[in-house]
Amino acid sequence: MLSELQESVKAALKAGNKERVTALRMVVCELQNASKVARGDLDEAAELAVLRRELKRRRESIEAFRAGGREDLAAHEEFGARIIEELLPEQMDEARLSQLVDRIIADTGAVSARDMGKVMSAVMAEGGVLVDGKLASRLVKERLSA
Repeated sequence: MLSELQESVKAALKAGNKERVTALRMVVCELQNASKVARGDLDEAAELAVLRRELKRRRESIEAFRAGGREDLAAHEEFGARIIEELLPEQMDEARLSQLVDRIIADTGAVSARDMGKVMSAVMAEGGVLVDGKLASRLVKERLSA
């Protein structure tokens, strides 16, 4: 993924798209830093984890900037978030995730909120990078608190 992103940076530079270049360079930098920390190349799951972390940071920044009345900075972060979303695989929709959660709750025999950790770990293990953790958490809470 890193080499593909570096090629995308070159293409954006040639096209004169400065905002896209900035956003892509930030992602490349984060992937390179994660690779250094891991002391080697990242596998696909690790790369996707870095992208998800960066997307989460951008979304938090957007909220903070809007709360502070800085719409210009929020717009800049939104552009970066859209670039990252383009790089991520499409996540499970709520209906599919709901089916997965129901099946795992049945398989694990979970009955109360105390079992949430067990259910969430199984959902994340089975769904992998296709699962939105926030949505999964909400669905599991709804089912275990009912």
